[in-house]
Amino acid sequence: MKKPTKFNWITIIFLALLHAGGVAAFFFIEWKAIAVALILNFMCLSWGIGMGYHRLLTHRAYKVPKWLEYTMAVFGAATLEGGPIFWVGTHRIHHQCSDQEGDPHSPRDGAWWSHMGWIILGDSKHSEVDYFRRFAPDLTRDKFYVWLNRYHWIPLTVCGALLLAFGGLSTFLWAGCFRVSVGLHFTWLVNSASHMWGARRFDTKDDSRNNWWVALLTFGEGWHNNHHGKPNSARHGLAWYELDITWMQIRLLEMLGIATGVKVASVRDAEVLEEAA
Repeated sequence: MKKPTKFNWITIIFLALLHAGGVAAFFFIEWKAIAVALILNFMCLSWGIGMGYHRLLTHRAYKVPKWLEYTMAVFGAATLEGGPIFWVGTHRIHHQCSDQEGDPHSPRDGAWWSHMGWIILGDSKHSEVDYFRRFAPDLTRDKFYVWLNRYHWIPLTVCGALLLAFGGLSTFLWAGCFRVSVGLHFTWLVNSASHMWGARRFDTKDDSRNNWWVALLTFGEGWHNNHHGKPNSARHGLAWYELDITWMQIRLLEMLGIATGVKVASVRDAEVLEEAA
């Protein structure tokens, strides 16, 4: 696939500022600030991306009340990974064309490209709705998601202002700049590393892999071959030794009667396929 060569300077400038702030955080070390960063990283990556943007909004692997669905989406936007329509539309395109022509971020086009090149090159579509209408029609019909997609920067801006006002500069740098920068790379590793290194349980058409260390960093998203083999499953870590913290939370919501219609791939079916490989 021919890659675009036009630099997306707005994205580049904001990423550069965030990374600079992340580096500066090491000159303002406070354990309270680091603790806040760890908590926010968990809330935004596991609740926002894993439970919200990915397993709920993209694949509809389970259902929760609208107020909780919207809350998860707001946490997802606070990662600076774009609005829900952009994220869901891009990921659904990825599944349709995984590691083939049209995949937005395949390592077959280069490891750097799959990790972050696809974000900083080309025309930014973070706030667009019409472009993704045919890929995410369910979300484009929802006024809240249309608004959040257009103004996806608001949750992070509000979060940053609160961190600075109540926690000071160190908390802003750690829980704002450092947390967002690291969280972006953790998620991008699913696109890059989890399509290059790791084991394969399912014989999928793509190069998806089960990568244990990416799974640890992303609270279960690194069991990527399992996910591509059974994309509508709310559970990605299918074996007992595949830690999937995001799934554990979905399962807890199901036990409490909050999550319904939970779709789970058969662990036994996966084991049979693995034995036959």
